[in-house]
Amino acid sequence: MVQAYILIQTEVGKASTVAETISKIPGVIQAEDVTGPYDVIVRAQSETVDELGRMVVAKVQQVDGITRTLTCPVVHL
Repeated sequence: MVQAYILIQTEVGKASTVAETISKIPGVIQAEDVTGPYDVIVRAQSETVDELGRMVVAKVQQVDGITRTLTCPVVHL
């Protein structure tokens, strides 16, 4: 199982809508709107890194109002 944080920047005033929409995507554990340089932080999981990448590109990045994403896979050192 691969988990990652997805940091998202949105258009002004769209953070709540983006977080709500993303929270319904299969594989998303949590999506919250936050303050700071990013507007939404998402915790997601998938079976493989490739599957995670497909979810981000095909589902998360297609949500209206998103301007940029940064995916940070969780590692266990």
